[in-house]
Amino acid sequence: MTVTQRRTLGSHIFLALFSIVMVYPILWWVGAAFKSNDEMSSPNLFPKVWLWSNFTDGWVALPKFTFMHFYMNSFELIAGVLVTSVLSCSLVAFGFARLDFPLKNVWFSILMVTLMLPSQVTLVPQYIMFNTFGWINTYLPFYVPHALAGGIGGPFFIFLLIQFIRGLPKDLDESAKIDGCSWFGIYWRIILPLTKPALVTVAIYCFLWNWDDFFGHLLYINSVDKYTVGLALKLFVDSQSALPWGQLLAMSLLSIVPSLIIFFMAQRHFVDGIASGAVKG
Repeated sequence: MTVTQRRTLGSHIFLALFSIVMVYPILWWVGAAFKSNDEMSSPNLFPKVWLWSNFTDGWVALPKFTFMHFYMNSFELIAGVLVTSVLSCSLVAFGFARLDFPLKNVWFSILMVTLMLPSQVTLVPQYIMFNTFGWINTYLPFYVPHALAGGIGGPFFIFLLIQFIRGLPKDLDESAKIDGCSWFGIYWRIILPLTKPALVTVAIYCFLWNWDDFFGHLLYINSVDKYTVGLALKLFVDSQSALPWGQLLAMSLLSIVPSLIIFFMAQRHFVDGIASGAVKG
């Protein structure tokens, strides 16, 4: 065996061992979702008896509501956020990429600065503002910022779309102008369809980040009937003295299913949106 082959074999062994370390918590999580409370402290990765009832019992474990209610709340919130974020961020990106207006470079610099601004800095003033508007315990604190190209990931989405649109030939705009198309018509009829890979990428990121936004949901939503899936999992801890670990882990396992489905279904568009910078012939 040559030196190169030994190095390659050593690298593969190291990566295999490292992958086992990384995957172990996920395997434990899956196995624990089928365990009883008595087996939670067992060193065994998987249970001796697989309790499929953890899923059925956990689905209806919370008083008054099944987990389907919280799933529908999550989808209602995410749907509004997705539509408003994709449209608003693409419109703002189109303005930066194609239009000339006063202080354009200044505003773009401010946009870049907001990418590095921690969300904790604006947390208190945002809460005070939304509380003054009477938006607490509604989904408006999520809808309105995204409709204004803000919210979670807004500046990043705008920057991503700007870079993509800049790669599109400006000859398309000139041809549309000759045919009498307005700037909004160019955005809606030409630019928006051509930016589909980048828009899908934005939608995936927006879905994942807002689906996992436990703290934001906890901050603005107070009523159990408006709880999302993440907040519903918290009720297992608050509502019972004897914590049903199996049911809690089973429901937490189900909570990531939509994220996995969305990612793998749109994986090709996700890669295209990150890698593409121009129109492909």
